[in-house]
This record gives sequence, C-alpha cells and structure tokens, in this order.
Amino acid sequence: MKTILLTGATGFLGSHLLEALLKTGYKVVILKRSTSNTWRIEHLLTKVKSYDVDCNQLEKSFADQHIDVVIHTACHYGRNGDSLVEIVESNVMFGLRVLDACIKYQAGAILNTDTLLQKNLNSYALSKKQFVEWLEPKSDTIQVVNLKLEHMYGPKDDASKFVSWLLSQLKGNMPEINLTSGKQMRDFIYIDDVVSAYITALSRLDELPGFSEYEVGTGCSITVKSFIQKLKCSYEAKFGKSVTTLNFGVVPLREGEVLNVKVDNSGLLDLGWKPEVSLKKGFENLLEEGK
Repeated sequence: MKTILLTGATGFLGSHLLEALLKTGYKVVILKRSTSNTWRIEHLLTKVKSYDVDCNQLEKSFADQHIDVVIHTACHYGRNGDSLVEIVESNVMFGLRVLDACIKYQAGAILNTDTLLQKNLNSYALSKKQFVEWLEPKSDTIQVVNLKLEHMYGPKDDASKFVSWLLSQLKGNMPEINLTSGKQMRDFIYIDDVVSAYITALSRLDELPGFSEYEVGTGCSITVKSFIQKLKCSYEAKFGKSVTTLNFGVVPLREGEVLNVKVDNSGLLDLGWKPEVSLKKGFENLLEEGK
C-alpha cells in the first residue's frame, strides 16, 4: 500500500482526509507545526508518523521513508488581517518547498487543493492560483492532480467559516443575523463527499495524465439565502424554535462577487465518484456532531 504524505492534517479537510486514508489502509505521514492544535486528530496521532516543519527540515520526511503521493491541503485563508507575505509564504512558498522535495525524492504524484474562486477575488484565491501555475509545468516530472473545491461544510470546521459561524449565531440565540441578499448561487458540498473525491482520484492515479484538474462539487447550485433558510429549519427541527431573525440584504456583496457558481463535476463522475450526502442529511450530520 502507498505511503501518503499529508499536509494540513490538523485542519478541517486534512483531518477528515487523514481518517479516511487510514481506514482505507494507507500508511500516512503528516506535516504540521509544533504549535498546531491537534484536537481534530488527537485520536489518530499514534497511527501516523508526524513531522513538525518548524523544528525539522521539510526534506527529512521524504528522506526517512519513500513518499509515493503527497496530498497538499495546507493553506492560509488570510482572514485575520494577515500580511500578504504570510499568505504567499503559506500558499505559494511552502507548497514550492513541498514540490521541490517531491521532485528530489521522486514522489510519484501530488494531489493539490485548489479553489473555484476567481483569482482576482482576494489574496487567498490569487495565491492558490499562483501555486497551480508553478505546478502545471512540473507535471512532466511529477504527476499533478489539481482538485478545485467549491464551498465545503461539515463537522469540525473552523469557527470563522461561514456555516460554522451561522450555527454559532443560532446556538447563541442572537436576536438577528445581518446577511447579504443571499442571491448568490453556490454549490455546497458535504465534507465526506469532498474526501471521497480525493480517495477516488488517488485510487485512479495510474489512469490519469501528467496534469489533470477536477472541480469538486455536487453539481447542483442553490442560493445562499435558501441554504441559510434550510439550515435554520433543520436547526429548529432538532432544537426547537429559534428567536433569531435573518436580515437578508443588510450586508453588501463583496466587490467582484461571482453571483452564479456552476461546478462541472463530470470529470470526477467519469472516474466513478459521485456525491452521496444530500443537503438535508448533511445538516443532520452537522447538527448531530454539535460543531
């Protein structure tokens, strides 16, 4: 069975991926910082080999064992007023150091986590696209699979993320939540379906070209307003009537906001993947976890 090196293992996506990789039988090596909060993967740490990249040279994880595939999920969203240098260091330079090590130690492939956001929307999106521009010309040396994610949600997400924030407002019995008009169309995909897309691509690597890209979403868009209303209904069905009023149209849309996001997941469907978790079931799972 292949040895997988996973970056961002302590994060939302990375932690769910780690669980799935171990269940599938892969040997997993993870990269993290010595200061990383490991609450999501505490129960898995004895099952993996871990390297603190702020204490050891990144290459050590490659030198100590042969890495067959890297799954790169580590990223910096830049939500807390972080500098451009910090965002580029995390989303471009760190990725390039991983890529250099992959090539030097002859890893077979890298599965990269990209975004469907347009690169001119914000610094995060721009930096993610810049890294892909470095990856693509190296695909004659190492196989590259670029997974472009739509809006994923699920248990154990960061408190600052949209769905987690909404739930925290409802649980806190906030009198009102000020929102945009909610007319934006988005494709919300449950975390388990995102993870299964990675596992599918990983299992089909031998059939893929040097460079391939896949859009990861359900293929069905919904307005943000409808999504929020359905989430509130699910919350009330489980916990009782909410006192919170949803104030749509109070917050202006972001400059450059794309109003209609359509995900073309046909490439993944051709690989045998399909989304399994409905919005209703996703909400039930999310509320059951209490996160």
